[in-house]
Amino acid sequence: MPDRTDLIYAYDGSFVGLMCCVFESYEQKEIPCVIRPPGVPQGLFDTAKWIEADEHKSDRVFNSIPLKISFQAQELVKLGFLTCAPNKELLIYHFLRLGFKHGSKVMTMLTDDTVHSLQKAVHHLTSESHKFKGFVRFSVYDEVLVAVIEPKNFVLPLLSLHFCDRFRNESFMIYDKTHSMALIYRSQKAELIFVDELTLPEVDATEIEYRRLWKQFYKTIAIEGRINPRRRSNLMPKRYWGQLTEFDDRDQPEQVKPKESVQWQVAETATEKLPTSKRSSESPFQYPTRK
Repeated sequence: MPDRTDLIYAYDGSFVGLMCCVFESYEQKEIPCVIRPPGVPQGLFDTAKWIEADEHKSDRVFNSIPLKISFQAQELVKLGFLTCAPNKELLIYHFLRLGFKHGSKVMTMLTDDTVHSLQKAVHHLTSESHKFKGFVRFSVYDEVLVAVIEPKNFVLPLLSLHFCDRFRNESFMIYDKTHSMALIYRSQKAELIFVDELTLPEVDATEIEYRRLWKQFYKTIAIEGRINPRRRSNLMPKRYWGQLTEFDDRDQPEQVKPKESVQWQVAETATEKLPTSKRSSESPFQYPTRK
């Protein structure tokens, strides 16, 4: 298979599109040096080959992974796409090439840089999503629970099942400020949408009182003799603190304004329904793509 060092693939940023890049590589017997998602600046002399997303081609690649490698490898590829790893597309692409060549033993080839880097990135993703199951703080806006998070990885698909099951009779939104996306759950249906801009209304007196009570509870249960700031920073890194109610001292009683009709300002660009059952979550991740 020829190895052109200047071949660049460009795709729409979706999981389907990435699987089509793998399909194109094998069909045309070529190896790209870069797989470029949307938003990445193009070099002055770069000439990228656009890879069109095609469900049929994507399914052929995705369904071949458990047959030629393993189900564990298929799961690793799905999760790898959610990570914040630099050049994650190339990592997944080279991992699949190794897997199609060596079979299931690729999962144990930890001395290989590609396999090690992909597994390390996925571990970081799952660790971060686990932390957010405890670090998400909701506020009530007109009977809707709203939380803001700032993760490094794209954790919303992993948080969906947990929070939809925990708050199945509520309406809530978790806004990912890093990736400008939101998980919205209403009428027992979950949706993942791009949110270019989110403006929340002023909280009312009841919400501020609940925040005050939570902060008081947090301070009350603390045992002064066991306070260990260094240990706390290890278990709860400071990058999470910005959205935690117990570390926010901004809410004061004088800030309370008369309650008016709540106005939601959300600039929405695309939507995608998410699976809310464990059975559906076995299918490949689907993400909205900006039009």
